[in-house]
Amino acid sequence: MAMAAAAGPDRLYICYFCPFAQRAWVTRNFKGLQDKIKLVAIDLQDKPAWYKEKVYPQGTVPSLEHGNEVRGESLDLIRYIDCNFDGPALLPEDAAKRQFADELIAYADAFTKALYSPLMSHADVSDEVVAALDKLEAALSKFNDGPFFLGQFSLADIAYVTILERVQIYYSHLRTYDIAKGRPNLEKFVDEMNKIEAYTLTKNDPLFLLDLAKNHLKIA
Repeated sequence: MAMAAAAGPDRLYICYFCPFAQRAWVTRNFKGLQDKIKLVAIDLQDKPAWYKEKVYPQGTVPSLEHGNEVRGESLDLIRYIDCNFDGPALLPEDAAKRQFADELIAYADAFTKALYSPLMSHADVSDEVVAALDKLEAALSKFNDGPFFLGQFSLADIAYVTILERVQIYYSHLRTYDIAKGRPNLEKFVDEMNKIEAYTLTKNDPLFLLDLAKNHLKIA
């Protein structure tokens, strides 16, 4: 782990339109840590040299400067923030729910890859995309005490919502495919997430995200 550049308030280094950084940002907001963790925006298109040299050698976002250490990797970071700061717990005490949370969080990278691969390769909606979305639809019915993966809002939802925010836009516009169609649990999940201010405060304009994607994918 890199040593922090300087003592002071804890800092969360993010890019405002990065879905991975957004996970840590949502976690910070939900736990009410706005005064304890300062946001520092990093321009990924013009990354300052000091960030990699003095803060986080990997050069990616998010990273969190906490005390004398800097940590990264969004899925690790949301757990770290939940465990090491005050505020509402984002994992339940229930053992079965915690195990399911671990499974879901472990699958998040594979889900992201499955959904982004056809976009990156300019391919049609694949069987892998359908299977990944169906897996989430089924997962959302495991616990019936609320609309989220564990019933109540948790880190598992944070792991997926920022990716879903984007692929819903991308697939709708670039593949004329509605990821929530025929998936009522997923549709309900998105609706309920949009009632959580900790998340909605971090959302970008859909057309802005679409333009970024088109530019990245080199689509006119």
